[in-house]
Amino acid sequence: MELNVLNISGGETGRKVTLSADVFAVEPNDHVMWLDVKQILANKRQGTHDSLEKSTISGSTRKLKRQKGTGGARAGSIKSGTMVGGARIFGPHPRDYHFKLNKKVKQLARKCALSSKAKDNTITVVEDFNFDTPKTKQFIDILKGLKLEGTKFLLVTTDLNKNVFLSARNLTKSRILPASDINTYDILNAKNIIMTEGSVKKMEDLLK
Repeated sequence: MELNVLNISGGETGRKVTLSADVFAVEPNDHVMWLDVKQILANKRQGTHDSLEKSTISGSTRKLKRQKGTGGARAGSIKSGTMVGGARIFGPHPRDYHFKLNKKVKQLARKCALSSKAKDNTITVVEDFNFDTPKTKQFIDILKGLKLEGTKFLLVTTDLNKNVFLSARNLTKSRILPASDINTYDILNAKNIIMTEGSVKKMEDLLK
């Protein structure tokens, strides 16, 4: 699959890049992508949630009423979870949500995600660029030239580009990552993928 390389104004440079079939033309495996996204989101969870159960809540321990003869259900404690203001029944406690996923599974998931975007024609390749100083307006002008202003996008750069990152970080629908840091969730979560010319080759080298 060949894509035209665009300049930052949205015009054609006359160059083309050939996307490797081993990375951008893999048959999508929905289950593998689901596993990787599940792990990414699980690993982001703090797991600090906690609740008070009957043994930890403060309150009187006296028996509320006699066991029999009242015509109602027996009640032994005001701390019971069935009482208003009582404890939480089987409530959450701090836990670690992290789980392991094999490296090859994660690698396949990223290939499937990129292949899915390539199939939908939502990948745009632009020439390598840089800013002398962080400038959000300058970055917005690039998006206008690419006709992607206002869309949720992921920009993949060859390496960490500080000025480009700072120029786009306050745009709510933007995500800027070097090729070595992208993951399945970021790829699928973006409506459009913008890749710099150098990042295409680096991505292929990482995922082959």
